[in-house]
Amino acid sequence: MSERTEQNLAYAFAAESKAAARNTAFAQKADHDGNPQTARLFRTLAESESVRARRYLMLLRGKIGSTQDNLTAAYQNEIKAYEEEYPRMIQEAVGEGLTTAETAFAQTRKVEPYHIALLKKGIENTLPGVDLDYYICQICGYISESRAPEQCPVCGAIPGKFKLVV
Repeated sequence: MSERTEQNLAYAFAAESKAAARNTAFAQKADHDGNPQTARLFRTLAESESVRARRYLMLLRGKIGSTQDNLTAAYQNEIKAYEEEYPRMIQEAVGEGLTTAETAFAQTRKVEPYHIALLKKGIENTLPGVDLDYYICQICGYISESRAPEQCPVCGAIPGKFKLVV
């Protein structure tokens, strides 16, 4: 594969991934505004964007490896985000006086150690041998195992703000 095609695939993957996230947010807003058909349209678009993003990622040879390799890559990415990327973003938001962005970045950084710990369990093959439910805080992204907590340890969200991953 040429370097240019690889760059185009990487760009397409990022663009489709962003579009999927954006359309998911638009769907939530449409639901909130009482427009269920528009919300369904946005969710459909988001899923379509996700399908294409996965296709482009698969075409990027070497980007998806064995499950063990993928766990290791995800683990390393989470550590980098925690140690390098979010501290920089927090500092820049503070410097610009953007408290809302600073809070979002800081909460995301606080979530990273939980992600790192979960991935480490996967790497060490210490995930339970039984089905384990995961609940995601829809405010900050914190992941709870087995049940939604009474209060999110990162942002304080109530159990109703947690979504079961199916």
